Amino acid sequence: MNQVRIVFLGTPLFAATILKGLLDNNYNVVGVVTQPDKFVGKNKEKSPTPVKELAMSYNLKVYQPERLKDDYEFLIDLAPDLLITCAYGQILPQKVLDIAKINNINVHASLLPKLRGGAPIHRALINGDSKTGVTIMQMVKQMDAGKMYAKKEFIIDDEINMTDLFDKLQYLGRDLLLETLPSIIDKSNAGISQDENEVTYAYNITREEEKIDFNKTCKEVHNLIRGLSLVPGAYAYLNNKSFKIYKTCYSNLALDDNICGTLKKENKKLYVRCKDGYLEILLVQLEGKKMMSAIDFINGQQWKETKILN
Repeated sequence: MNQVRIVFLGTPLFAATILKGLLDNNYNVVGVVTQPDKFVGKNKEKSPTPVKELAMSYNLKVYQPERLKDDYEFLIDLAPDLLITCAYGQILPQKVLDIAKINNINVHASLLPKLRGGAPIHRALINGDSKTGVTIMQMVKQMDAGKMYAKKEFIIDDEINMTDLFDKLQYLGRDLLLETLPSIIDKSNAGISQDENEVTYAYNITREEEKIDFNKTCKEVHNLIRGLSLVPGAYAYLNNKSFKIYKTCYSNLALDDNICGTLKKENKKLYVRCKDGYLEILLVQLEGKKMMSAIDFINGQQWKETKILN
C-alpha cells in the first residue's frame, strides 16, 4: 500500500505537519507542490514555504508553479496515484484532478459542509462556534464540495486563539488522514455526500474585517480578537497609530457612560469599553513597538486624558 505514488500539495505549517506524517509513515511521496517563495523582511529576502523547507530536508522534488492551471505538465510525468492537498492556496482545475489514478484527497480544517473556504480556523473563532474539527474529503472542481471520508470534532473554549487552534487541528488532521488513508486507497471507504442545505463559507479575511468595531458586544469583539491572534492581529487606532490587540478576557467592570472604544485603567489593569460592557486587555502592540503586556503598555503611557480607540 505504501508504494502508492503520492503527490502532496500544500503551503503553510499546517500542511507541513500533514506531509511529515505521511513521510514518517513511509508513504511514497514522489513530489511536492507548494506556493512560490515570498519576499519578506526589510531586506526583501526570499523565504521558502514551510512545506518546501520540509520537503527539501527529505530530498523530495519540489515544484512551485505561479499558476498550477497553466503549469501542470510535471504532474503527468510524476504519474501520481493520489493527489493529497492541505492549504495549498490554489484551486485545482479538473484537468489536474483527472491526473491521479486512484483519488484526490483534501485535509480541510472544519466540519464540512460548514465553513468551506480558505479561512475556516479564523471564521470558527470569529463566529463564536462551540466546536470545529477536520474533514478528510475528496477534491472536486467546486470548492470543498466533495464526498467526506472522515470527520473528527474539536471543542472550542472561550480562551483558545487562532494560533493555538491551528496547532491543535494540524495534528488532528495528520492523525485522521493516516487513519483514513488505507480505506481510501483500497476503496472500502466510499465516502458520503455533503448536505448542500447545511453549507456555510469561510472566506479569506479582508483588511477591513481586521479592524475592531467597539460598538459591538464584548463577545463579538473578544471573538474577533482571538480569531485573528496572533496573525494577522485585530487592530484599532490610538492617536492615529495602529494599535493591535492580541488577547482579551471578559470582565465584571461596571458599565458606565464612556463611549465605546474608551480605554480605562483601573487597579493596574487595562479595559476597553464595548457595547454591553468592558473587556480586559491583556496583550497589545502599538505601531512601532514590540508586542507587550497590558501592564507594560500602561507603565509606558501618560494617562492625564481619556484615551479612545477608533
